[in-house]
Amino acid sequence: MSEVVKLRTRAEIDEEAAVWVWRMDSGAPGAADAESFEAWLRQDPRHRRAYEELTKVWETLDGLPDPHRALQLPPLSESAETVAAPSRNGRRYWLLAVAATVVAAIGGAMWLFYEGNETQTLATAVGQHRTITLSDGTIVALNTNTIVDTSFSHDAREIFLRKGEAHFGVAQDRSRPFVVHAGDAVVRAIGTAFEVRLRADKHVDVLVNEGRVEVHSTGESEAAIPVVTVRAVSAGEQLSTAATSYAVVPVSAEQVTSQLAWRDGAVVFDSAPLSQAIAEIQRYTDARIIVSDPTIGTLPVGGRFKTDDLQGFLDGLEAALPVRIRRASDGLVYVDPRH
Repeated sequence: MSEVVKLRTRAEIDEEAAVWVWRMDSGAPGAADAESFEAWLRQDPRHRRAYEELTKVWETLDGLPDPHRALQLPPLSESAETVAAPSRNGRRYWLLAVAATVVAAIGGAMWLFYEGNETQTLATAVGQHRTITLSDGTIVALNTNTIVDTSFSHDAREIFLRKGEAHFGVAQDRSRPFVVHAGDAVVRAIGTAFEVRLRADKHVDVLVNEGRVEVHSTGESEAAIPVVTVRAVSAGEQLSTAATSYAVVPVSAEQVTSQLAWRDGAVVFDSAPLSQAIAEIQRYTDARIIVSDPTIGTLPVGGRFKTDDLQGFLDGLEAALPVRIRRASDGLVYVDPRH
């Protein structure tokens, strides 16, 4: 006898997360609430991720002023209206409803206009990528699990990459510099196309495929004095702030195409170590993949894989490498050596 289990959608999980963010931030939670919250987090690994992402978006929204605000959002889903939640009154719950919609409607953008400025929060979930055209004509492509805030005024265009990876096709406007803040770097560009990736250690990778940018990176001297390093990066070049020299490295047209393949829903490996390839594909899925034996972690992986086809990637590994895929009852995926 088989049993069919209906998995909840990401939107449904985000709506539950919205309720928990409100409850946990409304005051000191009672023992019963704290216990229920911990139980909810343990039910599904996606719960904690949704809660953390929504909290970050909410913190950004909660700092915005009230006057002259006009909201343009996709309507809340019917299920969001029926979720058991605290009374919908007060500015803080209004902000939470906005944040929940931004995350649950993933890829929808939120526009807030106040005092002549335009602010947006853009977000994608794990495994998703979206392309949005900003009010100035700039095209922003967001990779998996990314949050971007924008702040446009009469004399400046500022982007804040909070997490993840984004590509910018910048519209020319010499009266308003276009600046991206990410981790330990600031990238300045006018009329160009480039990618910025913010890594977990807050270091930043910058790849330019058109035009030229300036990367300003802050470090410390031996005397612990802040030092700003400025590097010019042109089309066909990249820079990583993880390298202490901030060296600008040339990349071929083929490498640029491969690194930007995510915009077409793909990831490309060219003899990448197995452990590195798995770490990259892991960005696009909630599944957890474990290399059980470090001796196979250096095996070279090559090929083009769809970011939304984990099984295709795993099948490719088994076909090309001396490994086998083992799925455990707890949902973990193991990559074992094949003897």
